[in-house]
Amino acid sequence: MASLLTGSKEDFPESEAALRTMVGKMIGQPKHIFCRGCGYGSIAANIGRVFIKNNVDEAKYPFFVGVGCYSAIPTALPGHSLMTLHGRGLAVATGAKLARPSIKPICISGDGDLLSIGTNHFIHACRRNIDMCVILLHNKIYGMTGGQQAPSTPKGAKATTAPYGSIDRTIDAVELAKTAGATYIARWTWAQPRKYMKSLETILFEHKGFGLLELVSSCPTYFGRKNDMAEPIDLFRWIRSNTIHLDKAKDMSAEELKDKIIVGEFVNTKVPEYNERYEELIARVRGARKK
Repeated sequence: MASLLTGSKEDFPESEAALRTMVGKMIGQPKHIFCRGCGYGSIAANIGRVFIKNNVDEAKYPFFVGVGCYSAIPTALPGHSLMTLHGRGLAVATGAKLARPSIKPICISGDGDLLSIGTNHFIHACRRNIDMCVILLHNKIYGMTGGQQAPSTPKGAKATTAPYGSIDRTIDAVELAKTAGATYIARWTWAQPRKYMKSLETILFEHKGFGLLELVSSCPTYFGRKNDMAEPIDLFRWIRSNTIHLDKAKDMSAEELKDKIIVGEFVNTKVPEYNERYEELIARVRGARKK
């Protein structure tokens, strides 16, 4: 363990390098602080892998983190993180991007942030096409505050506030982002690390504009326990067995797709980014004043 903490990045294989990134934030403890079977620790480690693999300038990619179970993720993330008010992460990141155009904010949010209290900020950030990466994490329940029904809770699934099953329809973040004008949209599950790491690299290093990466995770503590999948492996297998790739889903009926998690890259388009248009506006106004 001592050599892991003191050696250089080049001394370690990919997995150990990511662990070393986590260890540095965890005050010497080689573990994360998420619940047993939670996918968020694994997701944090893989974000670290992306940073290490691409030798990322951490100052250029600051994290803006909202409120939820995932709020503990900064303890396992590389670089710089700013905790924001519930639902306001994208608003804060927008201000930071306008003040310092050279950075690319990475917003880590839950469905409570993006699809509930912060839905308005989500819609307007999409339509402005601000150059940022938004990672939407959700595990189909409000895990931090006691297992209440969330915007991502499937119809019929049980929660603390829906003991007989939810009767609400879920909010589809992909469809909402499409309608609002996001220029990159992908959805994967935490059971597909290579896929979502590739999408994350696309947003960070290739795409210029608003990029949404939705990651479906698992919560054995509340969602699993209340829906007869208390063992982490059972919930993990449930997610995998109900996952359908976009290419296959195109040929399936609505009934066949009921309760399925459709994954893939949904949108990847090029549209002028907000800061570019903002700078053009400033130049045009200054030019007009000189005349």
